[in-house]
Amino acid sequence: MATRIFDIDLSESNIPGAVQGDYRQGLFLLRAAGRPIGKVAVPVHAGATSPRTLQRSVHDNILTLAAVTRWRARLAPANPPDLPTATVAICTRERPDDLRRALASLTAPRQGQEVLVIDNCPATDATRTVAAEFPGVRYVVEPVKGLDNARNRAIAEAKTEVLAFIDDDAVAEPDWLAELIRPFSDSRVHCTTGLTMPLELETEAQEKFESLSGFSMRGFYARTFRSPPHNPLIVGDIGAGVNMALRLSFVARIGPFDPALDAGTATQSGGDHEYYTRILKAGGRIEFTPYALNWHRHRRGWEDLQKALWGYGVGVYAAWTSTFVKDRDWGVFRCAFGWFRHDQVPTLIRAYLRPSADLPKAILWAQLRGCASGPAAYFKARRAAARQRA
Repeated sequence: MATRIFDIDLSESNIPGAVQGDYRQGLFLLRAAGRPIGKVAVPVHAGATSPRTLQRSVHDNILTLAAVTRWRARLAPANPPDLPTATVAICTRERPDDLRRALASLTAPRQGQEVLVIDNCPATDATRTVAAEFPGVRYVVEPVKGLDNARNRAIAEAKTEVLAFIDDDAVAEPDWLAELIRPFSDSRVHCTTGLTMPLELETEAQEKFESLSGFSMRGFYARTFRSPPHNPLIVGDIGAGVNMALRLSFVARIGPFDPALDAGTATQSGGDHEYYTRILKAGGRIEFTPYALNWHRHRRGWEDLQKALWGYGVGVYAAWTSTFVKDRDWGVFRCAFGWFRHDQVPTLIRAYLRPSADLPKAILWAQLRGCASGPAAYFKARRAAARQRA
């Protein structure tokens, strides 16, 4: 029983009702004047959603339909400021179908901008072939395996003021890049992140990923992160590498990504989160903007879901280990223990006392095992990175 995703603008009257296929609910992305402002889930009965139920959900959770006019006036895009030039980088490895969809979604960049495809440790020519289908896309090989190595290669290749990242399994909205780099018109902004919605929720594994670790859980209102007051070790609500941009002059100041973190290494993930920590510790400012919207295709299989959440657990504790190794920040232990005591253990206890499909024990144990192996995984990946440099 899957979820059908709808994308509607509340300033328009044509709200869909019929749902073709065996869907249990509709997930509605709500917009006003074209800009995302919220989401609601509405049950499907007899192949249709009820407009009245949708309206009630909108009223209860987001705003009254009578206020759409006011929202439209408030959210109407103003004349865009002078935006910096930007490079879009897609770091990829042997996923040509996903890459083709991602590249097709990127609109032609403005003058002075370009799209980079960083082919990480390729085994075939599939990525090169796809990149050649899109005029203006520059193809670069990074022979050393690891997502952070690919990100660092993108940093070295980019010649613009800003470098934006999107995953190969994501799809960009037409104005994604413009909205992601818009906050950089303020010279005090060093990093931006955007809103990522699920591209599809056709399988149980995809629905479970979205409910447990979905990128869209970060909300629909713009936020600014700086330290203080924000704890630089708690960065999960800032954003993710699937939808982020960096000011390269600040990158030159704080250094590249840690090659011992993220996909392609023993740590599985965590490279983006460790970098957010470093930005905040260096006095940087990060802006989250929900208007920079892209869509992510979650993994469809249950085994892939368990592997992904296990990898997130490894990455979180590996990133904290990286921060401790570099900065001797003892707050890492307080954060790790707090997450274990106040979140993971109570959640696991609830899953055993009140078994529910919403809290699958296998998934929770997978993430907990990942957390436990994070520190050792970091030191293993760190040794491997040192051998690669040598």
